[in-house]
Amino acid sequence: MHELVLRLPESLVEPVSEALVDELAALSVSVEDADAGTQAERALFGEPGLPAPSESWQRSVLTALFENEAAATEAATLLLAQEWSSQMSVGALREVADQDWVRLTQSQFAPVEVTPSFWIVPSWHEAPAQARQVIRLDPGLAFGTGTHPTTRMCLRWTASHAQPWSRVLDYGCGSGILAIGAALHGARAVDAVDIDPAAVESTLANAAANGVSLHVGLPDAAHGLYPLVLANILATPLKLLAPLLCGHVAPGGDLLLAGILDRQADELKAAYAPWLALQVIDQDDGWILMVGRKVAEGPT
Repeated sequence: MHELVLRLPESLVEPVSEALVDELAALSVSVEDADAGTQAERALFGEPGLPAPSESWQRSVLTALFENEAAATEAATLLLAQEWSSQMSVGALREVADQDWVRLTQSQFAPVEVTPSFWIVPSWHEAPAQARQVIRLDPGLAFGTGTHPTTRMCLRWTASHAQPWSRVLDYGCGSGILAIGAALHGARAVDAVDIDPAAVESTLANAAANGVSLHVGLPDAAHGLYPLVLANILATPLKLLAPLLCGHVAPGGDLLLAGILDRQADELKAAYAPWLALQVIDQDDGWILMVGRKVAEGPT
């Protein structure tokens, strides 16, 4: 394999990337900040839930991978023949050593500790000796591998409050990791729903891999009241979903919300105040976990 390294301005990143993949037989294309590691380095992406300030860096390094040297050379020649090529330069054209890409990718995902006895473990790893409860989960298309603070906080809460919940709802289930965690910690029935069909398929596969039974579907599969409702999404959709989520919480039941930055706590409290009082019960790396209990109906 050979890689072609180009230096180019922001305006050329998208058209050159498309040309490399669609017309010049590039196997892959990656883009990095040309000023990374210097005082000129700048963040490209904003906060979760907000649009990116731009689609690329002002000065970018684009690396394209080709099957052989001839293909990489031809791509460079054709690109440099374009009218705008004066804005672009070739940084390198070099051979890339063959690697076991599967093993390399797998090495980036190690077991994740939720509690000392509760771990998330990829299928290619042995579970740690101290693990008493394990979720087997491989990286996939849907959100939720256990590495993100919001996921870990939700699972920690579920493990520390384990009980035989009659029903649990995981709203916005992603990979299904929270639904699986609830099933492993006592829930007798779990509904897992998501707007993304890929997440539904991912949750079904992950549930089967962990030997748990879930009812999985699109959001209209959620029905009735639940002693526990989980939602790990982002602050803006959580605010919009307040009436719906609270409507699914049974009297005396708990609502667990994640995907919230610490500065957004008051916004969430205000949005949910008509139905229940939220409080922050955990925080990790700028993210918070909020829980609210629906007041039980008194005697009439």
